[in-house]
Amino acid sequence: MGGVPSTPRWGSAAEMRPAETAEYLIGALVGEKSYPLASDYWQKLLESPLHLRWPSHRVLQASQLFAQNNCKTRHLAKILVHLAWCLQECVSASGVPSAALVRALNALYISSVFLKYFIENAKSDHFEELHLSLDENEAKPTSFSKGGGPGRFQVKIVYGILLAENYQTIEQLVMHSVLSFLGKVDVSTNTYLLHHELLNFMLIAMSTQLLSGPSPGPDDSHPFIDAMMVQESSLVSLVVSKLLLNYIRRPNFPIDSSSYSIFSEVNQTGVLQRVGSAAANFVLLPFNLFVGSSGEATRSPLAENSLNVLLILIHYRKCIETDYVKDRGDHSSEPLPKEDACFSENPYCKALENAQDIEFDRLDVEGNVQNGPLVRLPFASLFDTLGLYLADERSILLLYSMVQGNSAFLEYVLVRTDLDTLLMPMLETLYNASRRTSNQIYMVLIILLILSQDSSFNASIHKLMLPNVPWYQERLLHQTSLGSLMVIILIRTVKYNLSKLRQDVYLHTNCLATLANMAPHVHRLSAYASQRLVSLFDMLARKYNKLAEMSNNKMHMPNGESREEDNLPEDTTAELHIYTDFLRIVLEILNAILTYTLPRNPEVVYAIMHRQEVFQPFRNHPRFNELLENIFTVLDFFNSRMDAQKMDGEWSVEKVLQVIVINCRSWRGEGMKMFTQLRFTYEQESHPEEFFIPYVWQLVLSCSSFSFNPNSINLFPVDLPLEDSFVGEDGQKLQSGGLNGLEQQVDVLV
Repeated sequence: MGGVPSTPRWGSAAEMRPAETAEYLIGALVGEKSYPLASDYWQKLLESPLHLRWPSHRVLQASQLFAQNNCKTRHLAKILVHLAWCLQECVSASGVPSAALVRALNALYISSVFLKYFIENAKSDHFEELHLSLDENEAKPTSFSKGGGPGRFQVKIVYGILLAENYQTIEQLVMHSVLSFLGKVDVSTNTYLLHHELLNFMLIAMSTQLLSGPSPGPDDSHPFIDAMMVQESSLVSLVVSKLLLNYIRRPNFPIDSSSYSIFSEVNQTGVLQRVGSAAANFVLLPFNLFVGSSGEATRSPLAENSLNVLLILIHYRKCIETDYVKDRGDHSSEPLPKEDACFSENPYCKALENAQDIEFDRLDVEGNVQNGPLVRLPFASLFDTLGLYLADERSILLLYSMVQGNSAFLEYVLVRTDLDTLLMPMLETLYNASRRTSNQIYMVLIILLILSQDSSFNASIHKLMLPNVPWYQERLLHQTSLGSLMVIILIRTVKYNLSKLRQDVYLHTNCLATLANMAPHVHRLSAYASQRLVSLFDMLARKYNKLAEMSNNKMHMPNGESREEDNLPEDTTAELHIYTDFLRIVLEILNAILTYTLPRNPEVVYAIMHRQEVFQPFRNHPRFNELLENIFTVLDFFNSRMDAQKMDGEWSVEKVLQVIVINCRSWRGEGMKMFTQLRFTYEQESHPEEFFIPYVWQLVLSCSSFSFNPNSINLFPVDLPLEDSFVGEDGQKLQSGGLNGLEQQVDVLV
């Protein structure tokens, strides 16, 4: 391989320069000669100061040669075993030895570079080219003991027994060791880098998902992530807890790099950290990315990577073989129908859903005993951290995962009195919808819909007053309630979507569903929010009238005759039905406010009176007349009170409002029809993995340092236009393609 020799020439360290020694050691790793698991070679490789700075083409050459020879040498499997042993030593030691850290980091860097190459260039569906097993002809040691001095590698274990009794495969051994270190060893000055790089390694190991299609099937092979799914529940709980605590605490990279031997002048950055960062799109971060020019930590890569790994783990779904699959035969190329897909339980998702607040013991209240260990989290700290980082789309997805799956956390959120901590950044995201991804908007709207299902939430947001809203540019908002702002932003989101050439029905429905849930609890809605609500009806009414006119013209047009300027949609009637439903929902919202909370909302009455002409054309419409009866009852009542007032001069806004406020006190609701309250709930579709698995990986690729060869990605289309949306026959189940053609199905149940 050019400058990379296939075998080392051994000599004393004094006779060779360190870089030359590294050349030989890496050359031996990728070469043809197979070194037994117990060979002294592995000790020299992992303990040597590896400072090579290879250009990317040499890394590629080394990777190609390694792939060519690995089927005979099984060096990938062997270095992964050594990585597992190094991590076991770090976990078992009372204090993590610095020498063990160096060995673990070198094993980690080396295996990461080559494992990523193998996965990106995999030719087989089951990753046979990894050869994650030892050659049966190789003599296996009865024990493995390296040296006896301080700082030497000391592991005594029978390899065959280890795999036979505890782990069925090498990947299970490796991932158990990785998860054990992450879950059991605290993040400290000495261990920060190893924690961070282990998370990078996990991203690489789990990236096999990128090679599969968006619909998990029983034939999909993900050796490392599947190995993580079969770990004991106590270890799973430890890992989920540690990943969330990393996200909450956001530990910074230790500024004093001299505490790391790999950063000292004597022993600088390992070979494949430098080589890896030079390789095409490799994930390892160089030291200068952790530390800003001022010498202070500028970000928390550990927190970000912890979140990346957690999101991938909790949204993974393993499709298992069913009787249907067996009956159709192993050679069928037809995709498995959705209704026949069966998925094994995800222990990480289960651990997150069962997590409890460390400050509150639900068992004491309900008397229920949970099976298995519980994840205990500081919900208050998680709430505050989410509020600070909701501008990050991954944090939005974490919040969704918590409120949708964890009832204890949802209850905690609903009783907080500072709901603006979470709502303000989400409303700002909706305000800046044009600069956000469609999926981010969807996630925010679903979270708001979930929260609006609770009546106490709907009541409390109108009691929380905001002194100002600095990011709202169209109007100065002073002393506005959080509820009024939420109404303003949801209506603004609908109007923004209506102005687009291609409108998103799913977005409309979620916005209106949330407003409908809020309506019976509206309290002192601001003048601006009240005006926006009436103007929303006007805007939808104009859209409806346009569609109705187009539909009528189409019906009365002679056969075969068409006008180019009509440019009718494929199914104008279906779109007309959709906007009929939208108009009815807005009328239901106004009805709920007028029926249940009119005395507390004089501004809503004023807004309806001020624009009463927009309701008149629909008064006798068969689809809307019953919903307009209450509105005209209110108009008749207050118009008569206005007419009874003897005024000198013209009416001013203040005088009209004064009359409305006075007569609100005498309002008894006579003549009002009572309608069943609209109540919308969010229900996750039965196969959410088709949306969430591709979505999570897109977030990881777009928001972190991890990258992947786009030509190898089959999980989602790369660089394709944004989504399409449509509504089902029942008008409720909405299927929306997410960013880059992802698909999401959401049930919005009335």
